[in-house]
Amino acid sequence: MFKKLFFDHPKKVNETYIKHGWFALSFAGKLLFAAIAAIIHAFIPALFEKTASQTVAELYAKTHNRG
Repeated sequence: MFKKLFFDHPKKVNETYIKHGWFALSFAGKLLFAAIAAIIHAFIPALFEKTASQTVAELYAKTHNRG
């Protein structure tokens, strides 16, 4: 059970547990940045016009063929 919880998924995407953790944290940071940009854009439409959508497209390109 321990192996399944912590190591099976990273192995499916050809990463170590640590490498996968760093990737996931980086991914989360970029999503947070996109979310903040989208919130600011909601109140000031002239700012961050494409930031959130470009970030999502970038993250999709990095992940859609993994595992």
